[in-house]
Amino acid sequence: MRKIFIVEDDPSLVALLEEHLQRFEYETCSVQNFEKVTEEFQTFAPDLVLLDVNLPKFDGYYWCRQMQACSTCPILFISAREGKMDQVMALENGADDYITKPFDYEIVMAKIKSQLRRAYGTYANNYHDRNVKAGGLTLDFERLFLSYNQKKVELSLTEAKILDEMMKKHEHVVSRDRLLEKIWDEQAFVDDNTLNVYIARVRKKMKELEIYNALQTVRGVGYRLYVGEGE
Repeated sequence: MRKIFIVEDDPSLVALLEEHLQRFEYETCSVQNFEKVTEEFQTFAPDLVLLDVNLPKFDGYYWCRQMQACSTCPILFISAREGKMDQVMALENGADDYITKPFDYEIVMAKIKSQLRRAYGTYANNYHDRNVKAGGLTLDFERLFLSYNQKKVELSLTEAKILDEMMKKHEHVVSRDRLLEKIWDEQAFVDDNTLNVYIARVRKKMKELEIYNALQTVRGVGYRLYVGEGE
């Protein structure tokens, strides 16, 4: 039974979410003390988090960073904020997806199932316990690290999936549709800007390895990764 942790301060919405999730045999837990979200998160040890932006004390972006620092479980924002920058901030702070209120429960369930399948299901098992190498880069899926010239950075699972596809097609163009297909099951529910945000995050991680301008945008098509070994 997969465990879902709900960080939401609207009791009526929490009750509806828990009722719906439990119908599909998910175990649920909601935050009781908004000053101790991380502690409750670690105690419950969930497989996925549903997280609001507007919360008492600290906002959801803050708690997302705290949970990401101690876990790699998927985090889905659920928020009434519909602005582009709110979604960008959520993704940049480590979220895996963003759902706006009021939401359709079928879409919520589809996104939850997709994230769980990607993180823990057959798809995830195909990734784990293997490394991918290209242009001097080494992608370690089991530990979610990217290495280059004896340096390494931590990755989110989604960042690792993007790099996996780009490294396998090293020096060749990978279309945006191909990346969406490989990374997210429910393409119809993915905002086009989501991929842009993750590409920016991958570029940032590569800069930490002192790799610059290696992930190139091919206008109207997609992206190309080229890293010269030893550069």
